[in-house]
Amino acid sequence: MKQNIIFFLAGVMLLALFTGCGVQTQAKDQVVLRFAYASNAQPVKDAMAEFGRLLEEKTNGEVTVKYYPDSQLGGERELIELTQTGAVDITKVSGSALESFSDRYSIFGIPYLFNGEEHFYKVMENEEIMKPIYESTSELGFVGLTYYDSGQRSFYMTEGPVQSPDDLKGKKIRVMQSETAIKMIQLLGGSPTPMGSGEVYTSLQQGIIDGAENNEFVLVTAGHGEVAKYYSYDQHTRVPDIVVMNEASLNKLTEEQREAVYEAAKESTEYEKQVWKAAVDKEKQMAKEKHGVEFNDVDNAPFKEAVQPLHEEFKNSEEFSELYKAIQEMGAK
Repeated sequence: MKQNIIFFLAGVMLLALFTGCGVQTQAKDQVVLRFAYASNAQPVKDAMAEFGRLLEEKTNGEVTVKYYPDSQLGGERELIELTQTGAVDITKVSGSALESFSDRYSIFGIPYLFNGEEHFYKVMENEEIMKPIYESTSELGFVGLTYYDSGQRSFYMTEGPVQSPDDLKGKKIRVMQSETAIKMIQLLGGSPTPMGSGEVYTSLQQGIIDGAENNEFVLVTAGHGEVAKYYSYDQHTRVPDIVVMNEASLNKLTEEQREAVYEAAKESTEYEKQVWKAAVDKEKQMAKEKHGVEFNDVDNAPFKEAVQPLHEEFKNSEEFSELYKAIQEMGAK
């Protein structure tokens, strides 16, 4: 941990030394936006690259993007904080990582909030629902631009599959640093263990945790399939990835450039949706062949029943009831 902090601080110091603070300029009327991100699945990386390509094209080269990939500048929380201060201009993080900055994002952590992929897309592309969420961090110095599909999240374990909530009882399960995710594991009978993504592999390997929950890309891309051979499709959540931008950096752009940023972001989302499904199928096949991972389908009815208290909490909340009901109504149509 101490070594990680040293590397992170060194990265920040180097970034400040070579780029300064605020939007970086290289030549007259040219703007370079710094986009930092943690480890990601290939379709998400491709979508972020597509965003940069589109933005440069739409602004005739006036605005370009410089990338700091694969946790060079820290994990997701550190990257949010760097974007908040303007040390970087843009980052992409899980919606769950944004919960501690705006509780509006906690809505996406509710297990079985969406009844499927179509419902998820319908909600994420509804401006009345998403605009207030994206703007809920404005006072903190950054705003949301768009979302990327991060697929469904299910449990994967080192010893045996998860067929019912009983299989989670007494098991230490890694979750993101999200209060909603912690409550979900508790309701399912497990012992939630919040930690950063970079710590999961060794924790699984050393038996510090018994399992975790994520999409299929952790199995090969992150190597977790080497130590956790059982992936069970309970499909408890669909937490979107969110692209956020420092608001001061956004406001320094011309009106036409800001419009190009939003257009490029939206179009990169459509691109990511197209490549995601094929990439998931490829990841599953590689996980089977390379690591011998076993995939099993699950009757998720007992899981849904166990987590109903979380639904009731949001449904009856003065702050969230309207948003919760709006999302549920969209799934019923």
